Amino acid sequence: MDTNPARLRASDAERERIAQLVERAGADGRLTLAEIEERLGRVYAARYTDELTELTADLPEPAPPAARRGVPRPLRVHAAVVAVVATALVVRWVAGSAQFFWPVVPLFWLALSLVAHARIRRFAVAGRRAVPY
Repeated sequence: MDTNPARLRASDAERERIAQLVERAGADGRLTLAEIEERLGRVYAARYTDELTELTADLPEPAPPAARRGVPRPLRVHAAVVAVVATALVVRWVAGSAQFFWPVVPLFWLALSLVAHARIRRFAVAGRRAVPY
Protein backbone atom coordinates (compact mmCIF):
# COMPACT_ATOMS: atom_id res chain seq x y z
CA MET A 1 0.00 0.00 0.00
CA ASP A 2 1.35 3.42 -0.98
CA THR A 3 1.47 5.68 2.12
CA ASN A 4 3.27 8.59 0.47
CA PRO A 5 1.34 11.69 1.69
CA ALA A 6 1.70 13.29 -1.73
CA ARG A 7 -0.37 10.51 -3.24
CA LEU A 8 -3.26 10.60 -0.79
CA ARG A 9 -6.70 10.90 -2.29
CA ALA A 10 -8.19 14.38 -2.22
CA SER A 11 -11.45 14.94 -0.37
CA ASP A 12 -14.35 17.09 -1.55
CA ALA A 13 -13.58 19.58 1.23
CA GLU A 14 -9.98 19.92 0.01
CA ARG A 15 -11.17 20.45 -3.55
CA GLU A 16 -13.62 23.13 -2.40
CA ARG A 17 -10.90 24.93 -0.42
CA ILE A 18 -8.58 24.96 -3.43
CA ALA A 19 -11.43 26.07 -5.71
CA GLN A 20 -12.10 29.00 -3.37
CA LEU A 21 -8.41 29.93 -3.46
CA VAL A 22 -8.44 29.89 -7.26
CA GLU A 23 -11.64 31.96 -7.40
CA ARG A 24 -10.23 34.46 -4.88
CA ALA A 25 -7.03 34.76 -6.95
CA GLY A 26 -9.17 35.44 -10.01
CA ALA A 27 -11.15 38.08 -8.15
CA ASP A 28 -7.87 39.72 -7.09
CA GLY A 29 -6.77 39.85 -10.73
CA ARG A 30 -3.96 37.32 -10.34
CA LEU A 31 -5.49 34.91 -12.89
CA THR A 32 -7.21 35.49 -16.21
CA LEU A 33 -10.68 34.13 -16.86
CA ALA A 34 -9.23 31.35 -19.02
CA GLU A 35 -6.79 30.38 -16.26
CA ILE A 36 -9.58 30.32 -13.69
CA GLU A 37 -11.71 28.04 -15.86
CA GLU A 38 -8.78 25.74 -16.59
CA ARG A 39 -7.69 25.50 -12.96
CA LEU A 40 -11.22 24.95 -11.66
CA GLY A 41 -11.65 22.13 -14.16
CA ARG A 42 -8.40 20.59 -12.96
CA VAL A 43 -9.41 21.10 -9.30
CA TYR A 44 -12.61 19.12 -9.68
CA ALA A 45 -10.86 16.47 -11.80
CA ALA A 46 -8.01 16.03 -9.29
CA ARG A 47 -7.84 12.68 -7.56
CA TYR A 48 -4.77 13.20 -5.38
CA THR A 49 -3.66 15.98 -3.04
CA ASP A 50 -0.41 16.59 -4.90
CA GLU A 51 -2.46 17.48 -7.99
CA LEU A 52 -4.25 20.13 -5.93
CA THR A 53 -1.08 21.70 -4.56
CA GLU A 54 0.26 22.16 -8.09
CA LEU A 55 -2.74 24.36 -8.91
CA THR A 56 -1.97 26.92 -6.20
CA ALA A 57 1.83 26.73 -6.09
CA ASP A 58 2.21 30.07 -7.91
CA LEU A 59 -0.45 31.85 -5.83
CA PRO A 60 0.23 33.71 -2.55
CA GLU A 61 -1.03 32.27 0.71
CA PRO A 62 -4.43 33.65 1.67
CA ALA A 63 -4.35 36.46 4.19
CA PRO A 64 -5.32 35.49 7.72
CA PRO A 65 -8.84 36.48 8.70
CA ALA A 66 -9.13 40.01 9.95
CA ALA A 67 -9.30 40.52 13.67
CA ARG A 68 -12.78 40.92 15.00
CA ARG A 69 -13.60 44.59 15.20
CA GLY A 70 -16.12 46.09 17.50
CA VAL A 71 -16.55 47.06 21.08
CA PRO A 72 -15.32 44.40 23.53
CA ARG A 73 -17.83 42.95 25.95
CA PRO A 74 -16.43 44.54 29.17
CA LEU A 75 -16.58 47.97 27.57
CA ARG A 76 -20.17 47.37 26.39
CA VAL A 77 -21.16 46.35 29.92
CA HIS A 78 -19.45 49.44 31.34
CA ALA A 79 -21.28 51.66 28.83
CA ALA A 80 -24.62 50.04 29.70
CA VAL A 81 -24.06 50.61 33.42
CA VAL A 82 -23.08 54.23 32.78
CA ALA A 83 -26.23 54.74 30.68
CA VAL A 84 -28.49 53.25 33.37
CA VAL A 85 -26.89 55.28 36.17
CA ALA A 86 -26.99 58.46 34.08
CA THR A 87 -30.67 57.92 33.30
CA ALA A 88 -31.43 57.32 36.98
CA LEU A 89 -29.58 60.50 37.96
CA VAL A 90 -31.44 62.63 35.42
CA VAL A 91 -34.80 61.12 36.42
CA ARG A 92 -33.99 61.83 40.08
CA TRP A 93 -33.12 65.43 39.20
CA VAL A 94 -36.38 65.88 37.23
CA ALA A 95 -38.41 64.39 40.09
CA GLY A 96 -36.61 66.51 42.69
CA SER A 97 -36.79 70.18 43.46
CA ALA A 98 -33.18 71.23 42.83
CA GLN A 99 -32.78 74.44 40.84
CA PHE A 100 -29.38 73.58 39.37
CA PHE A 101 -28.49 70.51 37.31
CA TRP A 102 -26.54 68.65 40.00
CA PRO A 103 -26.20 65.37 37.98
CA VAL A 104 -23.55 67.10 35.85
CA VAL A 105 -20.86 66.24 38.42
CA PRO A 106 -21.48 62.47 38.63
CA LEU A 107 -22.16 62.36 34.86
CA PHE A 108 -18.75 63.92 34.26
CA TRP A 109 -17.04 61.24 36.35
CA LEU A 110 -19.05 58.47 34.73
CA ALA A 111 -18.10 59.71 31.26
CA LEU A 112 -14.47 60.05 32.31
CA SER A 113 -14.44 56.47 33.61
CA LEU A 114 -15.84 55.24 30.30
CA VAL A 115 -13.26 57.17 28.26
CA ALA A 116 -10.44 55.91 30.51
CA HIS A 117 -11.68 52.31 30.17
CA ALA A 118 -11.78 52.60 26.38
CA ARG A 119 -8.32 54.18 26.26
CA ILE A 120 -6.75 51.56 28.52
CA ARG A 121 -8.38 48.79 26.51
CA ARG A 122 -7.23 50.21 23.17
CA PHE A 123 -3.63 50.60 24.32
CA ALA A 124 -3.60 47.15 25.95
CA VAL A 125 -4.71 45.55 22.69
CA ALA A 126 -2.05 47.50 20.77
CA GLY A 127 0.62 46.36 23.24
CA ARG A 128 1.46 49.88 24.41
CA ARG A 129 1.14 51.58 27.76
CA ALA A 130 -2.04 53.58 28.33
CA VAL A 131 -0.12 56.13 30.37
CA PRO A 132 3.00 57.39 28.56
CA TYR A 133 5.25 57.59 31.67
